[in-house]
Amino acid sequence: MLKDRDYTIIIDKSGSMATKDQPGARSRWAAARETTEAFARRCEELDPDGLTLYVFASKFRRYEQVTADRVAGVFTEHEPCGGTDLAGVLEHAFDAHFAAHDQPAARAETLVVITDGAPDDEKAVMRAVIRAARRVRRRDQLAVAFLQVGTDPGARRFLKILDDEMVRAGAPHDLVTTVTLEEAEGLGLTEVL
Repeated sequence: MLKDRDYTIIIDKSGSMATKDQPGARSRWAAARETTEAFARRCEELDPDGLTLYVFASKFRRYEQVTADRVAGVFTEHEPCGGTDLAGVLEHAFDAHFAAHDQPAARAETLVVITDGAPDDEKAVMRAVIRAARRVRRRDQLAVAFLQVGTDPGARRFLKILDDEMVRAGAPHDLVTTVTLEEAEGLGLTEVL
């Protein structure tokens, strides 16, 4: 099932990602880079045409057909700064998925979102997830995994709402799974995907 999917990684580069609270006095940005590189290597095995990569803060940038070797360069091009417009980047990624899914050879997709904090507009993110869930034709068509870097309790609360409450809020399917970076390391990349 993992081989028949496309993979997109969405990386938060907001200002709080510069916080140095990770093991070894590393920044959240450095931890996100290591995690993204590991996911990219695993995704490359599953999806040899490369993955889609977004880097976002107040605005976002999209990269196509990214290989694991290209990830380091993308991180070098960006530094943490700005807000957390998660709704904007999710809307774009969802729209791209559904536009591609109208094509005959479309594959299911997994989006991995690496973030450390609550978004600028929580309700807009919830609306984006619910709208995407309503557009899904098959339960396995689209999955979104949020990986939390850092220990912000507000972010954890919000991500748990995305994970546990979206069906109750009107989504016909549960698209979202959330884990902390530490939980993801314990589970392994394949289990998170």
